[in-house]
Amino acid sequence: MRAKDKKLAAAIDRIGMIQRGVNPDIFASLIESIVGQQISAKAAATVTRRLRELYSMDAARLHAISIDSVQACGMSMRKASYIKGVAKAAMDERIDFYGLKNMDDEDVIKALTALDGVGVWTAEMLLIFSLQRPNIMSFGDLAIRRGMMRLYGHKDMPRERFERYARRYAPYGSVASLYLWEIYSEEV
Repeated sequence: MRAKDKKLAAAIDRIGMIQRGVNPDIFASLIESIVGQQISAKAAATVTRRLRELYSMDAARLHAISIDSVQACGMSMRKASYIKGVAKAAMDERIDFYGLKNMDDEDVIKALTALDGVGVWTAEMLLIFSLQRPNIMSFGDLAIRRGMMRLYGHKDMPRERFERYARRYAPYGSVASLYLWEIYSEEV
């Protein structure tokens, strides 16, 4: 990437190596992603901790309990229904969460977005942080787009421009994503 993009190369040199946690448990990661939708990181951590303590993020246990028990961990009934749906999909083997690692990126996105409460962005984040796919650039991630805008001095980031940068970063789009998140979060 450094050879292809001098501005990104300078940012990489300035920021240094970025290390992010990886959760190889795709089922648990998906449940955590659903919990974290549209709430603060602190609230999401609390709800996730309760789910882990009570149900171990286990598909069979989550499937067996009532929707009210899931909701009582501190989330909306809608999120609780999404979590119950994901657990049911795992139990019915509609989705083989461990088999996702053998699928290509687009097929993983297609399989996961077939579940209620799971959008493309959530599937892309699982590709990066659970499946460790090397070339994921999420147009749906506002921070990545804003990181690009900041790095290159653009006032907007239409999809066509975004895709040009994504092609430039290939086959290391996931690494570029990490740096773009960091660039976005830097103080100006």
